[in-house]
Amino acid sequence: MNEEKSVFKTDIKDGLRDCVPIIFAATPVGAIFGAAAISAGFSWQEAMLASLAMYAGASQFVLLELYGFNLPAWSVLLAIFAVNFRHILYSASLANKFGSFSFVQKFTGLFLLTDPQWAVSETRHEKQGLRPAYYFSYGLLLYALWIVATAIGVIFGSLLADPSAYGFDFILPLYFLTILVGFRSRRKFYPIVIISGIASYALYLLIGPPWHISLGALCGVFAAALMPVSDEKGEVSK
Repeated sequence: MNEEKSVFKTDIKDGLRDCVPIIFAATPVGAIFGAAAISAGFSWQEAMLASLAMYAGASQFVLLELYGFNLPAWSVLLAIFAVNFRHILYSASLANKFGSFSFVQKFTGLFLLTDPQWAVSETRHEKQGLRPAYYFSYGLLLYALWIVATAIGVIFGSLLADPSAYGFDFILPLYFLTILVGFRSRRKFYPIVIISGIASYALYLLIGPPWHISLGALCGVFAAALMPVSDEKGEVSK
């Protein structure tokens, strides 16, 4: 019993600690969304509801891009689905790592699933195993900070007529780059990144956004699956 309590406390402490680095990338993005939402004509209630209910940074910015164009609802939903398609891949990769999660915890955990949440969950599983205490201490803190950051952006949104004029639109790509770099020690990291990047750029030219993001990532997944598996010594398995 004491050992279980010790593991529980350690998981919570580690989850909170591991969330700290991403705070510096995610908080500005949330604030920018709040400011951009107000500038786009959202009420403060609508802006806050988007972060509370959607909790999907990139998709929330897609919503802003499409807002005001009088597009049919299915078109907006399709664009958001295209951007969030990568979460299907995330969920699939975490499915066998949720073994100690109850049904309610799995359901809630999938709502909290974000790019950094997936990244740290994969890393944690490899090192110590993924348990609910770690997952939710990280996820709930990040969720709370996203809401607070959105509120800050909403409050000061009227002061920034065009956030991109200040270069704030660059923070979102930087946010994803921070997550990507965290996997640089993995085997086959560089070839997979190069293949995904080339595929995404080619698809951007051929079909345009937002499908190039998810389909480019899918090309990277297929490339990884086709590459020969190597053991810890780097020898290729036959």
